[in-house]
Amino acid sequence: MKDDKILRIYTDGGCSGNQSEENLGGWGAILEYGSAVKELHGAEENTTNNRMEMTALLEAFRAIKKGGQNIHVFSDSSYLMNCFREKWYVKWQTNGWKTAGKKPVENRDLWEALLPFLEEHEISFFRVKGHVNLNSKLTDFEKLYEKFCEWNGRQFSYEEFEYITEKNNRADELANIGIDEIRQP
Repeated sequence: MKDDKILRIYTDGGCSGNQSEENLGGWGAILEYGSAVKELHGAEENTTNNRMEMTALLEAFRAIKKGGQNIHVFSDSSYLMNCFREKWYVKWQTNGWKTAGKKPVENRDLWEALLPFLEEHEISFFRVKGHVNLNSKLTDFEKLYEKFCEWNGRQFSYEEFEYITEKNNRADELANIGIDEIRQP
């Protein structure tokens, strides 16, 4: 089922009041290598959902102690996953960190912090459906698995998909823990 030679990273980020001037954002990440598991979380004030998604991955990468890892990243952020999978960052760099619409790339600081890890490791990016209620009888796991396969191909079994979904839900819980901690006096 799981390959013990692959470092798996599950991330999530969120922002309460994302479009408001004052808000709270949280991020969570799980690093899993064989039987070793490390959970990380944090939060920021006055941020965005995308920044928290990116921060989760950046902090996970920063926690890696050894170079040359084979890494699978799982995230529900289409912004994050599409950038890496479709290599948007290559065009951004070529265009002087401008979008196709000639506007400055948002979150450039985080993109620039993330990119060196692509050189240091062999990384594959996989998109997952976020916020899946694993305990609901109304959740259509077959349909979710088909969507997961549409996004990522059929390299993961149904059982692996369930496990990945469970871990990404845990990353979401960690993001919320970060927000709760920053709210406390």
